[in-house]
Amino acid sequence: MPRAVRFDKYGDIDVLEVREVSRPEVAADEVLVRVRAAGINPGENAIRAGTLHERWPATFPSGQGSDLAGVVEEAGTAVRGWSVGDEVIGWVDTRASHAELVAVPAGNLVSRDPAVPWQVGGALFVAGATAYASARAVGAGPGDTIVVSGAAGGVGSLTVQLLRHAGATVIGLAREPHHSWLREHGVVPVTYGDGVLDRIRAAAPDGVDAFVDTFGDGYLDLALELGVAQDRINTIIDFAGAARTGVKSEGMSVVANADVLAELVKLVAAGDLDVPIAASYPLAEVRAAYRDLMHRHTRGKIVLVP
Repeated sequence: MPRAVRFDKYGDIDVLEVREVSRPEVAADEVLVRVRAAGINPGENAIRAGTLHERWPATFPSGQGSDLAGVVEEAGTAVRGWSVGDEVIGWVDTRASHAELVAVPAGNLVSRDPAVPWQVGGALFVAGATAYASARAVGAGPGDTIVVSGAAGGVGSLTVQLLRHAGATVIGLAREPHHSWLREHGVVPVTYGDGVLDRIRAAAPDGVDAFVDTFGDGYLDLALELGVAQDRINTIIDFAGAARTGVKSEGMSVVANADVLAELVKLVAAGDLDVPIAASYPLAEVRAAYRDLMHRHTRGKIVLVP
């Protein structure tokens, strides 16, 4: 029997289990994918802990995971364009990708370019679409100076690159061990913490035009103090702060489609988008993977490999 991550109640990492489950049944418009890699995301931590119950409630037993890359094992009767053996990248909205087998709507898949490693493909959709949405939300373009908090994280590391592709000057807030990576990708690194406001002003003497917050922890107030207009501030994490300050909180849901994923895959394959993989864990070590994620200091994505 295939294995999958499950949890029966809200709680800490120890509620996560890897269990044998029934083989997923494939609807007419679905494809059964044998997962080769599946990314993990901070939102899944929050859902499992119950802190997002009002926004995204769980039903028990609950699975986990959206991102995936794998190989088609079966296609539904109405599916056209996918065949057994096809290599694909995609996502599910059923919290099910942290598994060996997952049923995926055929429209949620794109072909895996051989130049895209499995682990990168499996970690691409949620972080990539969120970064894409953030760049769009702040209207990034040539001449802009844009600050990104959590600039070396799973979403931040992609956001800074998409902003650079849009022609913006990007200031990335991150720990010093990540500064060299940021410089290599054309980003001006600034250390976060006490005195960050002055350091940003020194790095951007002509002012800051937009701000993308991928970390939370008071950065929206910092953006406003820098004089950034509310409609050019976007957070993907501080929903309460967005409601309080009137800034944007646009995430992956506004661009959750296969066209955006295909565009991201093309950027990766062409070498124009670097998706750092901080660590890979076997499915059985899902608790260790999330423990690593909760440190909030990794560069790039953490991936499960069933």
